[in-house]
Amino acid sequence: MAGERILIVDDEKSMCQYLSIMLKKEGYNVKTVGNGKSAIEEVKKANYDAVMTDIKMKGVDGLEVLSAVKTHEPNLPVIIMTAYASQKTAIEALNNGAFHYMVKRAAKNDEIKMIVHNAIETRRVSNENVFFNKQREKKSSYKNIIGESEPMQKVFRRIDKVAATDSTILIRGESGTGKELVAKSIHHKSNRSNKAFVSINCGALPENLLESELFGHVKGSFTGAIRDKDGLFKVACGGTFFLDEVGETSPGIQVKLLRVLQEREIIPVGGTNPIKVNVRLIAATNANLEEAVRTRSFRPDLYYRLNVIPIEIPLLKNRSSDITLLVDHFLKMASEKIKRKKTISKESIDLLLNYEWPGNVRELENIIERAIVLQDGDTIMPYDLPDKIRFQSRRKGNFDLNREKVTLEELEKEYVISVLEETGWQKKKASEILGINASTLYRKIQRYGLNRNEEEVGVE
Repeated sequence: MAGERILIVDDEKSMCQYLSIMLKKEGYNVKTVGNGKSAIEEVKKANYDAVMTDIKMKGVDGLEVLSAVKTHEPNLPVIIMTAYASQKTAIEALNNGAFHYMVKRAAKNDEIKMIVHNAIETRRVSNENVFFNKQREKKSSYKNIIGESEPMQKVFRRIDKVAATDSTILIRGESGTGKELVAKSIHHKSNRSNKAFVSINCGALPENLLESELFGHVKGSFTGAIRDKDGLFKVACGGTFFLDEVGETSPGIQVKLLRVLQEREIIPVGGTNPIKVNVRLIAATNANLEEAVRTRSFRPDLYYRLNVIPIEIPLLKNRSSDITLLVDHFLKMASEKIKRKKTISKESIDLLLNYEWPGNVRELENIIERAIVLQDGDTIMPYDLPDKIRFQSRRKGNFDLNREKVTLEELEKEYVISVLEETGWQKKKASEILGINASTLYRKIQRYGLNRNEEEVGVE
């Protein structure tokens, strides 16, 4: 759940309140209105992920709300609610595009939650499908993968070679390097680009929920399974299924994944009949699968089935020549979003180039976004960057943090010296990098007795 927005429409206030409380506890962002006219106005002015509407209301009823929603946004799922079941109205609602028809008093909490979850998941897959259909002609692009360095050119060449095949891919790289972007690029450049790209993080769900999400389940297979549900493997049929953090899967899930790769079929939870699936599987991990195989926490047969064509995503620190390109890309995206041009100073770029980037590209993107949000001007200056970047060791041989009884004053003195030396003792430029004004820098120079004419300046 990521705060998806749900609109509830009912002239019965107690029902609005009941559904709102229940769905908010599930992490949804809920808005309630008391009539159909307000609902139609709300859908037109705000973005929602699902609509739940009563069918019988004074004035504009639920079927009219359904019609207006489908005219405005065809992919927005509408769940029709009624106090009394009617086969005629149910058929009419479903024929007009309703996602589901439910009787309010008869529906249990778990059933309502599952209906809402499935509605939002269906919308997500549908929207991704539409998006990639619109992008089919742009096959020469790599989506948002930015890089001109040789390590990234190697990745691009590998993408071009494997995209047209149906071979299984294993993408390896640390967190934040862009594994999902590479998977999407492969799908986008493949013959499956007009079908769905479906993804799931295998480490984000417990085993029982992950199994149901992957393979589906049949009605009655466990508590809360009130009807059959298609798994994501079936949803992805004809397209690409991206399994992120596949190294986090349990032995039981690994057995079922192996069956998919060997037999190209799945068996839903609680089911007995296999279902054929046609998907291109791309897996990703930041774990050492060879070590996991050695310690028997990962099946060797599954590892070899996944590792048909490996793609290694380089660390950002190993392609530092791409940092300036990435910064320009993130600034351009932000400028377009806020309708205001943003730039970055050379001193700030120098600091970014010297940072180790343990969080890789995602960390860089977050830092640029933070700087843009918090700074007041149009140019990102050193003082707009986090302290861990501003006060990193610019001459790594100087800052010996392991020596005994090192003081903050000593570290500050070393840092001031290194910045002054790198700027050729240009105090204005040095003060900007340090994030202090020129008068403060002058006092520190006097306090520490710094002298540009000394042959070697260091800590006594």
